[in-house]
Amino acid sequence: MSEPVRVVAAGDHFILPSLITAALTHELDCDVTELTLGWPLEPFGPVAEVTEAVDAEDELIGALAGARVLVTQMGPVTERVLAACPDLRLVVVCRGGPVNVNLDAAARHGVRVCYAPGRNAAATAEFTVGLMLAALRRIPQAHHLLAGQGSWEGAAYYTYEHSGLELEDLPVGLVGYGAVGSRVARALCAFGAQVMVYDPYVRGQIFGLRLRSLDELLRRSRVITLHARLTAETRGLIGARELTLLPAGGVVVNVARGGLVDEAALCDALESGHVSAAALDTYGEEPVPAGSRLFGLADRVVMTPHLGGASRAVAEKAARIAAEEVGRWGRGEPLAHCLT
Repeated sequence: MSEPVRVVAAGDHFILPSLITAALTHELDCDVTELTLGWPLEPFGPVAEVTEAVDAEDELIGALAGARVLVTQMGPVTERVLAACPDLRLVVVCRGGPVNVNLDAAARHGVRVCYAPGRNAAATAEFTVGLMLAALRRIPQAHHLLAGQGSWEGAAYYTYEHSGLELEDLPVGLVGYGAVGSRVARALCAFGAQVMVYDPYVRGQIFGLRLRSLDELLRRSRVITLHARLTAETRGLIGARELTLLPAGGVVVNVARGGLVDEAALCDALESGHVSAAALDTYGEEPVPAGSRLFGLADRVVMTPHLGGASRAVAEKAARIAAEEVGRWGRGEPLAHCLT
């Protein structure tokens, strides 16, 4: 009888190690070591300090002694970690891409790397629609006036001049039609919005009217919502020129990646009134620096701290998708989402 597979479940305060362990027990006979890494931990991003990344590497190396599989969300799988763990053969990352893994080093060390695509698509789509409604109807501003200041001044929004927009019959343009964008399109169609889509890489049937150019989409949309990946091609996709193409009073929603939007240009458009409102969950720099102009535009901007993909279901789905991949590996089956 073969011995159980040694697996390290290096979770954090969102993807709990216990969630990973529970999912793994349904897939294969394994001996799981649980490890909770600090939060936030982005070893290849601007959030974490170098010392935090090194400490996390040390924790992983200690836990991985003799282990063949690592399941983690943000554990820093660096050259140093891979070199120190010769028994490691599979790394599964509980997120949409293994940005915390040195893929070149993994390939050199013969380590397969998998990820969990689509785990937060539904959550992010729902959050997008929620932020859109909040911006269109000024819900956070009215709440702040009443609950925060005890003021009934928000009743001024119940006037023709200051009242918001409703989604029914509203022209809404989607930039990107992937796992999130397609769900947002379906939700907006249910509200009765006039949905338009620009995505040059998508083929087949879509929910909404497909437009051939971004410029056309911008000219025809009262609201735009971004769902593109951040690449060299899409960085700064919505800048000063693009914002001027929106009809006066347009609204910008971004729950994708902050780098898609030129924040300075967006602030200029908000200050001039050409853009009447924005709803943002992601930013060019995170955390948002204290001196950001966005903070001075609270009457026109709804801001949340990158929460679009944060739901309990996302954590549970991520653990399940990762465990299923480990199960396939353990049974010698083809891996579904593997990069190396």
